[in-house]
Amino acid sequence: MKKQEIDHVLRAAGRITGEKQFIIIGSQSLHGKYPDLADDIVKSAEVDLLAAKRPGRTEWLNSIGVYSKFHETFGYYAAPVDEKTATLPKGWKGRLVNLPPGDTEGVKGLCLEPHDLAIAKYVASREKDLVFTRELVGRGILSKERLLSLLEQTPVDERMRNRIHDQIAADFQAVKDRSPVQERARQSATDAHAADDLDAIKARGREEWLKLRRQAKAPSSTRKPTRARDLPPPNELERDSGKSLDDDDSD
Repeated sequence: MKKQEIDHVLRAAGRITGEKQFIIIGSQSLHGKYPDLADDIVKSAEVDLLAAKRPGRTEWLNSIGVYSKFHETFGYYAAPVDEKTATLPKGWKGRLVNLPPGDTEGVKGLCLEPHDLAIAKYVASREKDLVFTRELVGRGILSKERLLSLLEQTPVDERMRNRIHDQIAADFQAVKDRSPVQERARQSATDAHAADDLDAIKARGREEWLKLRRQAKAPSSTRKPTRARDLPPPNELERDSGKSLDDDDSD
């Protein structure tokens, strides 16, 4: 996703909920520090959002979530999450990064700091997460020492801590061992992805939407969210094609 697409999702989220601050959790939070990052590393179609002030309103975002008309139209969508979605190091709220200004109608995005994001990905440890962390290391976005320090502040058991420690070491070693030829090939692939225009990205997103619908056999792309009675009129969705949290109470 591009920064302007994140802005669009935030704009819609603000209109639906009346909220002005959302925490962005997941790969799209990289846009906080790296708004111009190549699309191939932030290629997921969803923006994981949590309403910062009134978390209970987060579920209202199902109206622009997966399978929604918004998803079908634009190829990307909001994914409502909560603070339990990701396992994060102590103090992560104090390290949130403001999404750079954009066309959000005053709605602020508060992004995970890249090292906090990486730790959450190491904890989840799905195949796509490990590909993601290795790519972050390869791009020089992460510091090994910082990762290991934050790992000690992450609420996981000793077995998982040791496993993550080994994965961090393996990522940095793998990047160190890359040959110049491999690195040039990787950069060429990155440049090719970065050259994609917005229409191509949206087309891929729509294809993914259709694939998901077929798999889930969703009865309708315009089904109402769980709490439709609390949402504003549908025309709210049709109008568009430093930290500011008051407290850091993370453990």
